[in-house]
Amino acid sequence: MSSFSPIDVQKALRGVNYPADRDDLAEAARSNGADDALVQRISGLDQKNFDGPNEVSKALFKDG
Repeated sequence: MSSFSPIDVQKALRGVNYPADRDDLAEAARSNGADDALVQRISGLDQKNFDGPNEVSKALFKDG
């Protein structure tokens, strides 16, 4: 159960150059004004490195 949508994720990760690690993604989300819950969720992902935004979305939404 997410408190954010795929569109929120896209906005939060605007400007990210891939591949990127989850710390870079969390920092980008924070800089782009993402909700704290989304930043924390990205920071807590099991996967450390991501090749593109689709991988990030899959990791964020895999648990429903």
